[in-house]
Amino acid sequence: MNWENRYKDKLLTAEEALKNIKDGDRVVVGHAAGEPQYLLNVLTNNAENYKNIEVVHMISLTDSKYAEKIDSFRHNALFAGSSTRKFISRGIADYTPSFFHEIPKLFDKTLEVDVALIQVSSPDEHGFVSLGVSVDYTLRAAKKAKTLIAQINKNMPRTFGDTFLHLDEISYIVKKDENIIEIPSPKIGEVEKKIGEYCSSLIKDGDTLQLGIGAIPDAVLTFLKSKKDLGIHSEMISDGILELIKMGVITNKRKQTFVGKTLVTFIMGSKKLYDYVDNNPNIVFYPVDIVNHPIEIGKNDNMVSINSAIQIDLMGQVNAESIGSEQFSGTGGQVDFIRGTSFSKNGRSIIVLPSTAGKGKISRIVATLDEGAAITTTRNEIDYIITEYGIAKLKGKTLKERGMELINIAHPDFREVLYKKYKNKFKL
Repeated sequence: MNWENRYKDKLLTAEEALKNIKDGDRVVVGHAAGEPQYLLNVLTNNAENYKNIEVVHMISLTDSKYAEKIDSFRHNALFAGSSTRKFISRGIADYTPSFFHEIPKLFDKTLEVDVALIQVSSPDEHGFVSLGVSVDYTLRAAKKAKTLIAQINKNMPRTFGDTFLHLDEISYIVKKDENIIEIPSPKIGEVEKKIGEYCSSLIKDGDTLQLGIGAIPDAVLTFLKSKKDLGIHSEMISDGILELIKMGVITNKRKQTFVGKTLVTFIMGSKKLYDYVDNNPNIVFYPVDIVNHPIEIGKNDNMVSINSAIQIDLMGQVNAESIGSEQFSGTGGQVDFIRGTSFSKNGRSIIVLPSTAGKGKISRIVATLDEGAAITTTRNEIDYIITEYGIAKLKGKTLKERGMELINIAHPDFREVLYKKYKNKFKL
């Protein structure tokens, strides 16, 4: 029997395929823009058919309405996104802390996968489908699942690297074409531009970069047009790098691993980005336990990581995931890359953040973190901190020196209060 016949045998409606989820199952869902929207919608619309289903994923870019169906589902978040943090706050969903690179390992034993719901490209002539825009933890979940249900979508890009599954590995196939979820380009303001300019001053020709998504990473990229032979080894990329690739600024020539290739584990952006990665051998996707593993990151010389924070105290402790005790996002890959740069020859890690929140009423640089706040990155690991008021270099500095460095880049409206608390702490 050839693969075309096997494909026909496995092809079901979503309702038929999802009937194979049993009460008490743990269901892992494909990540971010790779989320199988149709499968989740059908699952939610038929909630009355399910009981005590644990739904596990990181970022969801849809409304995650299944989490409201508490008689049927309970969400276990590996990262709190805009659609899921409210459910965690209400106590009807859970959050599991983890470094991003260790999530695939959780699926081996701690969070064994009963069912995986994924979205893939159309099969090629050999019967292989691609996970497209999200390989990350999704590949391990697919490999470990007792039951694998795949939504085949002709709009999913066929990407290179370790992205492929064969139809033989899939239990049930649902064919449904829909647009891959897009992320609008962020608005870059004056604060973001200033932070981007400071960041760019720390980036040299030949550096390899890790960047996140949002206004500040995109602002950084606008100041890199005069650089030469930059590389990308990043958990994700968005549209901001396309211009630099086309200009020849990003060449990946000076990397020590994946030379000549932009390396990622997932992407989020516009259709323009998704079209660019489709059948493009210069952009390669590998699982997160490779891309984000600190040892793998550190194999590149001159590795620079750029990540954001919610709050930083005067010792250099970084909270990047909670507002007080309320879970806002997650650990993600920040610590993976900060530790990775520490293994890199001439590596540098940078934390970027606007100096204030709440329309200027709240300082993000504080004497002590808010009660209940998570410490995402410890003070021992912090290197550079950047706000729109400058650069603080913390690595190797005493607590007193760190405090003054951070006060100097805090918003001027809060420096006097911070300095009083600083003097009291150090008995000055």
